[in-house]
Order: sequence, then structure tokens, then C-alpha cells
Amino acid sequence: MEYIIKDGALFVADAHANENRKEFLKLLKLIKNQKIKTPQLFLMGDIFDLLVGEIEHTILKNAEFIDLINKISQKIEVYYFEGNHDFNLKKLFPKALVFPLDSQPAIFKYKKTKLLLSHGDLNSGIINTIYTIIIRNRTVLSLLNLINGAGGYFISKKILSNLAKKRICAKIKDFKTIVKQRLKYYDTDEIDMVLEGHFHQGAQYKFDKLLYKNFSSFACNGSFFIVQSHCETIFLSKNLHDYAE
Repeated sequence: MEYIIKDGALFVADAHANENRKEFLKLLKLIKNQKIKTPQLFLMGDIFDLLVGEIEHTILKNAEFIDLINKISQKIEVYYFEGNHDFNLKKLFPKALVFPLDSQPAIFKYKKTKLLLSHGDLNSGIINTIYTIIIRNRTVLSLLNLINGAGGYFISKKILSNLAKKRICAKIKDFKTIVKQRLKYYDTDEIDMVLEGHFHQGAQYKFDKLLYKNFSSFACNGSFFIVQSHCETIFLSKNLHDYAE
């Protein structure tokens, strides 16, 4: 199947939404009420600080966000690239096209440009690979959900508390070098652009004919991106603070 990016598509990455960080809710309301008009919404992962399909408490905490995304997906195309904070989501977003980790990266086309899309937590070492397999296992998660619920959600509450203290907007030293090494794992022979979130860097680099773009984190600066054909780099940066509800 060939996936197509349309003019006016909206991309947002790493909103890390939680009960104290609700700016993403404003963006969803602007889209739902058509104050921001877009034919497609691309959610590039880690949209939530913690949302797991089998963990009841995380669903309850994010119910308003989930409801809005589902309402939006009835009107426009929604593509959700699962991250390391939000996964096993298909049952939560039945109208969206959800890309779990094992379906990333995915190839999209915008006019004559071929783009490789993923959240960005691929190829992070053997330990991380083993961890991601275990933590996404539905049997493991169902057991954790029972323990978590019986204990007054003590596990998810502790994780959320720790995540709230995490510094997520720091600059990564030598990020361009890190990107160059990571790109070796991708098949980019016929690819023009690689798009990722995850790292929160808001950086863009050119490697020969390949353009790499790391989306800045919505949680850090309220930024999202609109696809425009007259824009030299295709993605035009916008800021939530420029919009009134």
C-alpha cells in the first residue's frame, strides 16, 4: 500500500501529554473545531507521557485526549506512530491508522518526494530492543494491569510521577553524528527525507541527497508542522501560542 501525504497535513511529535501538561488538548480542540484546518493529522509518537492499551489507569487518565482524537479521526485521516511512551493503541483508536514499532519506519510520498517516517526509537541497542519486546507483550501487560489495579494504580502513578520530573528539552551533544550513525540502519537508497521525533531536537541535516528532519517536541515549545508545497523544506513550523481557542 502506498501512503500519501497531502498538502496541509499537520505533524506533531512528543507532546508528552499528562494531567499537568494539557497544551496538546488545545491543539486537538482547534483541529476538531476546524480553527486549524488539515486533511491529515500525523501523531509522531510519545504524544502521551504514558498511554498503554492494556493499562486501564493510563486510559482513564487520558480519556479526554483519546475521545478528541477519535472524534477527529471520523472527519480526517489520522496516522499514529507509536512511541516508547504510548503503544498497543489500535483498540483505543479504531479509525486511525496506527503504526506499531514493528511497522516502522513506513514509507510515504509527498508529490515526488519519498519520506521515511518513524517515531525514532528504533535501533537503540540490544538491551532496549529486548525491553521493548517484553514491555509490549500483551500477556505481561495484562498481568501488570491486574497488579496495578489491585494496588490502587501504584505502578502507573509512580511511573507518571517520575516522568513528570524528567528533563525532556535538553540539547543532545553531537546529535548530527548520532543521526549519521543511525541512518546506516535504514534503507535510504530511494528515500529523499527521513522524519523522526523522539529526540526533541528540532534539527535538520543534509547528508548528500538525503534530508533528515527531527521534529521539535510539542511539549517543549508548542510547535507543530504544516506541509506546504511552496515551502522549500516542505514542513512549515507553527506554534500553538499563535492560535486562540
